[in-house]
Amino acid sequence: MNIRTMIKSALTACLLVMAPGVYASLDVGDMAPDWTLQATDGQTYQLSDLRGKHVVLAFFPKAFTGGCTIECKSVRDSKRQVRRFDVEFFMASTDDLETNKAFAEQNNANFPILSDEAKDVSKAYGVLASMGFSKRWTFYIDASGKIAKIDKDVNPRTAGRDLLKSLVALEVPVSS
Repeated sequence: MNIRTMIKSALTACLLVMAPGVYASLDVGDMAPDWTLQATDGQTYQLSDLRGKHVVLAFFPKAFTGGCTIECKSVRDSKRQVRRFDVEFFMASTDDLETNKAFAEQNNANFPILSDEAKDVSKAYGVLASMGFSKRWTFYIDASGKIAKIDKDVNPRTAGRDLLKSLVALEVPVSS
């Protein structure tokens, strides 16, 4: 390979990395990118503050849409069983905090919904779609901060049951 070819390849790689809408992908075993986001319960959460606990971060595209409403209710209806596990559960979208608060209230969400209005967390996790919404992906983060599972095929209707199955399969400890 001559020097021109090497330079051209390097420039192409740089352009791909910096291209809008192209973000690094995460894999199981990677450290989960840290985040600090406001939630519908009035608190601000930071992933690094939750170290020592398992965390589930369920991205969804848009509040008040059909699939997202179904997913929220499915998880809400499974929350009693989810509470048995030593896990912090969050849904997250790129909607602003006020929209997510109204969405949480309308659907009686019994868990915090995080607002990633700046879209930085969605970018870091590789879930930001071209329209500016998050993809419907769920990340399971172990107590050490590593990604234990990425569900890229979330079914809104069975999201709650699937969450429970994943917690069992990942052997997340039961709360004491």
